[in-house]
Amino acid sequence: MIKSLVTGGAGFIGSHLVDKLLNCGHEVLVVDNFYSGSPNNFKHNLPKKKFQFLEGDISKKNLFNSLKTDFDYIFHLAGIADIVPSIENPVNYFQSNVTGTLNVLQFARKQKLLKKFIYAASSSCYGLAKNFPTKESSPIKPEYPYALTKYLGEELVMHWGSCYKLPVNSMRLFNVYGPRSRTSGAYGAVFGVFLSQKINNKPLTVVGDGSQTRDFTFVSDVVSAFYETAISDVQQEIFNVGSGNTYSINHLVDLLGGEKIYIPKRPGEPDCTFADISKIQNLIKWNPSVSFEDGVRTMNENIHLWKDAPLWDTKSIENATKSWFKFKGD
Repeated sequence: MIKSLVTGGAGFIGSHLVDKLLNCGHEVLVVDNFYSGSPNNFKHNLPKKKFQFLEGDISKKNLFNSLKTDFDYIFHLAGIADIVPSIENPVNYFQSNVTGTLNVLQFARKQKLLKKFIYAASSSCYGLAKNFPTKESSPIKPEYPYALTKYLGEELVMHWGSCYKLPVNSMRLFNVYGPRSRTSGAYGAVFGVFLSQKINNKPLTVVGDGSQTRDFTFVSDVVSAFYETAISDVQQEIFNVGSGNTYSINHLVDLLGGEKIYIPKRPGEPDCTFADISKIQNLIKWNPSVSFEDGVRTMNENIHLWKDAPLWDTKSIENATKSWFKFKGD
C-alpha cells in the first residue's frame, strides 16, 4: 500500500491533490487545522477506507508524535497566505510557514520509506520580476512577509534535502485558481473577489487599469505537476508551475462578464507574472492542459460555490488594504 501524507489537505489545492492520490490508489492522511481549509473540501472522501484525517497545527512540534506510519510521500501544502495579514501579523506567518515547515521536515527525516517530499512554494518569491517568462534562476526579492516566509520554507526544504539526504522538490506556484478556492477570510485572490461580486450583481473591482497580467494556472494542472514530480526520479530541484502563458485582468473580466470599476493600483504588486516552465517540461515531461478560457468557464459554471463568500466593494477594499499602502507605499 502506497501511503501519502498531505499537510493542508483540507485546503483548496490540497483537497484536489487528495482526490488525485486516492484515485491513484494511495492511502492518504490529511493534516489540517482549518485555518483556511474546510471539512467540506474532503467530506466526499470520508467514507473511503483509504482516507484518514488528523486535525492539528503543523507549527506545534508534538503534532506528529502520534503518527507511527511510515509514509512513501509527503506533500507539504499547509501554511497561511494573503498579503495584508502577513504585513499586520508577520509572526503568525513565520510560525506557520517557517517553523511549521521545519516540523514537517523533521518528521520526514524519520520516514524509512520516504520516496519524495514535495513542497508547495510560491512564485511571490520573485517579487517584481524584470524578465519574462521568469526562470527559476531569477533573483529572489520577496516584497512582503508572506512571500518571505514561503521562500524561507523553501530554503529549509532544499537545505534539509541536501544535508540530510531527503528526496525533496519545491514547486513555485503561479496564481492558482479553480473550484474550492477559498471563499472566506481576508481580501485576496482575484477570482474569489470577482465571483462574489458577479453573483451579487455588483461591479467587478479592477485594480489599476486592468492591463496587468497573471499566469493563471488551473488547479488540476497544479495537482498533476505535484503528482508527476513526486513519482519521478528527479529530486533536489525547484520547479516553476504555471500555465505557459499570462493573461490580463481585463481579459478575465471580459470572460466572466459584467460591469467593472477601477480602484487604485497597489504598491509591491507586479505588473506581470509569467512562469518559464521549460524546466519542469524537460525534466518531468509535465505540461499544463487546461486553457484559460476553459478554466474560467468552469469557474462560471460553479459560481454558486461563492454565494456565501465576502462581498467586497471599493470602500471595504480600501479599509482592508490600508496597511498595505501604509507599509509598502512610497
